[in-house]
Amino acid sequence: MYNLSRRLLFKLSPETAHELTIDMLGAAGRLGLPRRVVKQPASLPVRVMGIEFPNPVGLAAGLDKNGDAILGLSGLGFGFVEIGTVTPRPQPGNPKPRLFRLPAAEAVINRMGFNNLGVDHLMSRVHNAKFSGVLGINIGKNATTPVEHAADDYLLCMEKVYGSASYITVNVSSPNTPGLRSLQFGDSLKNLLSTLRQRQEELTALHGKLVPLAIKIAPDMSDEEITDVAKILLETGMNAVIATNTTVSRAGVEGMLHADEAGGLSGAPVREQSTHVVRVLAEALGGRIPIIAAGGITEGEHAAQKIEAGASLVQVYSGFIYKGPELIRASVDAIAAVSRNKN
Repeated sequence: MYNLSRRLLFKLSPETAHELTIDMLGAAGRLGLPRRVVKQPASLPVRVMGIEFPNPVGLAAGLDKNGDAILGLSGLGFGFVEIGTVTPRPQPGNPKPRLFRLPAAEAVINRMGFNNLGVDHLMSRVHNAKFSGVLGINIGKNATTPVEHAADDYLLCMEKVYGSASYITVNVSSPNTPGLRSLQFGDSLKNLLSTLRQRQEELTALHGKLVPLAIKIAPDMSDEEITDVAKILLETGMNAVIATNTTVSRAGVEGMLHADEAGGLSGAPVREQSTHVVRVLAEALGGRIPIIAAGGITEGEHAAQKIEAGASLVQVYSGFIYKGPELIRASVDAIAAVSRNKN
């Protein structure tokens, strides 16, 4: 059934197909249809960041930027759903076209630019959904906010989503907002995360609960840079790290239609690069901070490889576009097999 749907959707432009899919999943979720018609993955509970996840396979941010299809997406079998990236103010993102499929490589290039309707709209969707599962909310800065004032945007979003999020992801790694990736390094990263950690402590007291903070990093780093980031994460007391966002590399798609488009590349070509980042992080962190792995999972075995590399949870996005809900089930099964072998 999904293969038929995909063939029809792939006849549309990528962004039109994306919007139609979110609309359909939003409507289906309100009616409770996905759980009735989609075979659910096996139960594989795991506790990470102090949160009980029904299974370790989640949806990465970017698919549902405004929280329009939380129930529909969850009903497909995800153990957790991450929405956003959301910014304080609505913004249109970059000019269209800005989303491109590379089917031969099971890849996507996007330069969306944090297009979203703003944090207040997202929170209205979250409240209407009354979702009881694990919900991550991914926050970013507006394109017009100078990098030196980025912390103000992150703080505003953090304060608004804190009471409703299971965890909050700080996105400093999208390649599509000018200057954003500069926040991943050195004093810029340390100062930003220290500011957010201080506010997290205050919000924990205010709300009577700790909402974990995760930082999402790019795959385009040297091993030394990854290790430096890990040290800052430990020093500032981050609760998790997501590895990785999209890449600016075009390795594996050279010469393909749309390969020269600007933006972040996701899907199968980023798999090994992202898994390498997970391995380096795992060694540097020594189990003190959990890793959520994302990037290039198009088969169940790829999810298991991320766990073997040191991740506690995985997220899918581009692979889900190409494979559908079957990828969730296959990933849970493969991770379960790895867990059995370890025991």
